[in-house]
Amino acid sequence: MHISEGILSAPVLISGAVVTVAGTSIGLKRLDMDRIMGTSILTAAFFVASLIHVPIGPASIHLVLNGLLGVILGWACFPAILVGLLLQAIFFQYGGLLVLGVNTANMALPALLCFYLVRPMLQKPQTRPMAGFIAGAGAIFLASVCMALSLAISDSGFLTTAKLTVLANLPIMLIEGVITMFTVSFLARVHPELLAGIDS
Repeated sequence: MHISEGILSAPVLISGAVVTVAGTSIGLKRLDMDRIMGTSILTAAFFVASLIHVPIGPASIHLVLNGLLGVILGWACFPAILVGLLLQAIFFQYGGLLVLGVNTANMALPALLCFYLVRPMLQKPQTRPMAGFIAGAGAIFLASVCMALSLAISDSGFLTTAKLTVLANLPIMLIEGVITMFTVSFLARVHPELLAGIDS
């Protein structure tokens, strides 16, 4: 779900950078030292999951796992996603350095919003699977909408591509919803302390 270089307008690039800097600052402040290892592992999972992508116009679709990062890391999903996208931009030229702020904001902000949306459901064992599905699918839906808005605001000529991007991500939403649902259910049984929304 990367946006390529040279497409977005300056106001969109600046807005994305501001959101990313603010979110990353808060995420780093809230990141406990004992959770750095887990955050690094999730960053690596995010990095690997995003390597296989299908180009669609100036953007691409792929597994993201941002909903899972949001549920487990909370605000720390911002620095985790930022590092993953930075490495992808440097090593594989996915996205780019100028659009790094926008791409990070488009993926991390929906993850954080879904975390707060499902947080009450994570507290109850009977609703945790549904919370995981909503977080996984919802984060992808919101991320695709954010990306579509970034394209449409930059240039109205990208409106068709923006709509296509949202539609193309519908299958990914279901897949990510199921993956996050099973992962949340598993972690709640074996390591509930890893879930940011449980007893926090």
